[in-house]
Amino acid sequence: MFFSEQYYADPHPVLARSRARAPVERVTDPGGREIWVVTGYAEARAALADPRLRKRSTPPGEQPLAHMLNSDGAEHARLRKPLTRTFTARRVEGLRSGIEATTDRLLESMTGEVDLVAALALPLPFLVICELLGVPEADRDVLGAWGAVLSTDSHDQEFEAASREMTAYFGGLVETKRTAPADDLLGALVHSGLDDAELVSTALLVLTAGYETTANLISTGVLVLLRHPEELAALRADRSRLPGAVEELLRYDGPLVTATPRFTAEPVEIGGVPIPEQGVVLISLAAADRDPARFGRPDEFDPTRPGGHLAFGHGAHFCLGAPLARLEGEIAFGKLLDRFPTWELTAEDLRYQHSPLFRGLRSLPVRLG
Repeated sequence: MFFSEQYYADPHPVLARSRARAPVERVTDPGGREIWVVTGYAEARAALADPRLRKRSTPPGEQPLAHMLNSDGAEHARLRKPLTRTFTARRVEGLRSGIEATTDRLLESMTGEVDLVAALALPLPFLVICELLGVPEADRDVLGAWGAVLSTDSHDQEFEAASREMTAYFGGLVETKRTAPADDLLGALVHSGLDDAELVSTALLVLTAGYETTANLISTGVLVLLRHPEELAALRADRSRLPGAVEELLRYDGPLVTATPRFTAEPVEIGGVPIPEQGVVLISLAAADRDPARFGRPDEFDPTRPGGHLAFGHGAHFCLGAPLARLEGEIAFGKLLDRFPTWELTAEDLRYQHSPLFRGLRSLPVRLG
């Protein structure tokens, strides 16, 4: 059943049964809301690029903190444009040495049994994004503490307080960058034409979207490799296989179960299923990437498989941070292989976030030797 304990632990069987019934299925979310889940690859790819499926559910001006993930059309293009120069493959490749140095520093303190989520998967992308944005080193611990609260499952008073504190912090940082120009992403964005609210929401989006998904890629990827020792051994023997392994990890058990919700601007039909105007549509990237109509033996982990996954989306909202996530994944896995000849999972009872969106481990206890 969707959104059950079993679903959060492993959504793939539920999604496979849904896809076998139909490529689009109407279900009820935990709040009692009627939604349509798209599980077929062809239908998902088309829906991701369909302009009739909007990210914004309210008229412009009525939704606070506009950013790329909740905007459409010309507004989306305007908000996205200032970031495009930063996240090109060439610019991201220039970050390699800094990411390698950060990874080395984190690995130096790791020995014996560790929680790989807390020790590497979360701090690595968090520190990389902080460096990219231009967050002062002295502020990163408190920012990380707020981020840890915001990545929890509950939206309680602590969550709301952390959200307010982080928003206020970036408001102050925007002012600092405006009065004291800096050679970093936020320093460039203050001169991009975005207003203060848009600058703050963009900074928050880059931070949260830029580290939690990559953290999930790293931790889940290590788990998948531990459960496929023959592929782990192949990577140890031949590091040129790393890029293909990262792509297959993204397809096989990627960091997102679904894309962020979309809302129908008019009645539409997807996969033969009619959806009314203002219908809520969840496009399941995880289900699409295991569709047997697109991928042979989809439930097998095969790093030699040709690409074509939808883990980063498709269309106008394709993830800008894809090159950075790929690079961080390759570096993290490569450095772990270089430094630790043996990896051992020390617990089988692993818990995942209770999130309809993210596919992320809460912890990953391993022994590295």
